[in-house]
Amino acid sequence: MTRLGRLTAGLVTATVLCAGASGCVTVHGELAVVPSATKSEAARALSDFTAAYNKADKAFDPELDADRVTGALGAVNQAGLKARGKNSPDGNPAHDPLELTDASYVIPKKAGWPRWFLADTDSNRDKDGGGTDTRWLLMFLRTGPDAPWKAAYLAAVAPSQVPEFRVDADGWAEAVPAEGGGELATEPAGLSTTYTKYLQEGAPDVFAPGATTSGWRDARENTRRAGFSYQYVDQPLKDGDFAPLGLMTKDGGALVFFSSKHFERQTAARGLRPEVTPDVEALLTGEVKSTLTKERVSSQLVYVPEAGAGAGDAADGGTAGKVRVLNRLPGLVAAQGS
Repeated sequence: MTRLGRLTAGLVTATVLCAGASGCVTVHGELAVVPSATKSEAARALSDFTAAYNKADKAFDPELDADRVTGALGAVNQAGLKARGKNSPDGNPAHDPLELTDASYVIPKKAGWPRWFLADTDSNRDKDGGGTDTRWLLMFLRTGPDAPWKAAYLAAVAPSQVPEFRVDADGWAEAVPAEGGGELATEPAGLSTTYTKYLQEGAPDVFAPGATTSGWRDARENTRRAGFSYQYVDQPLKDGDFAPLGLMTKDGGALVFFSSKHFERQTAARGLRPEVTPDVEALLTGEVKSTLTKERVSSQLVYVPEAGAGAGDAADGGTAGKVRVLNRLPGLVAAQGS
């Protein structure tokens, strides 16, 4: 049903990218620039998430990890568990506990709230050292001093795609500036709007060619099925717990997570009816007579190069200086029939 389900056999209150102490969200007068978490707090957040995720996956019960997920990951996780719970009310007969080991933590220093950090982990969902070997990157978010740490984003990438991060003398990372400050090729805060506009119109052309950019546009334009027509609408998700979260990299670029929403509408000719799978049926409202609209939430992990990177380089197939999508994690969250 969702890529998260396939990978795992079942798996902010304001603009959160920090422009420095003067541009950060603050509460209770907390203006000091401090690490977002201690390493022990980060390890506990990862442990709490994994334990809650496994309980929810075993029972197919979204309530069991609702307080450990949020944002795009939370939307996909909760909808997926809801659908599986309806289709398998006795729980998950194929439950295989998720294990996240070999964890390292990239923790930025910033002022105020919200705060976030990245957990770079090895999962038990692949074969280490093989062609399918991946690192699971989870971005954890905390919106206030009394709020729990929640996993807001997840991406599975090849080990070679995990960059070196910019850190200070004490090992603390640097949060991505809210507006980029001219340091980055594309403004991180606008990535969701830029991406969804690109999917609709083909511009602005700031993304490197690939399956989730130019390839996706081509696939949509060439979708054909006798008796059916397709429409697509893409909308940005950029506020609250869906806001982008990023960290500066050692080479002057940035690794950024951002969210988006996507609608696919299938309309059948007279005498035909769109197919409704059990996963869609579980999240369906209305009756499918001739039209089925699927709503998906997606998170993207991208590498944003520094401004001017690759300028004048025509030998790389047009990717120089462009945003590279490293991973996309979509999930069905609702369906509407008419």
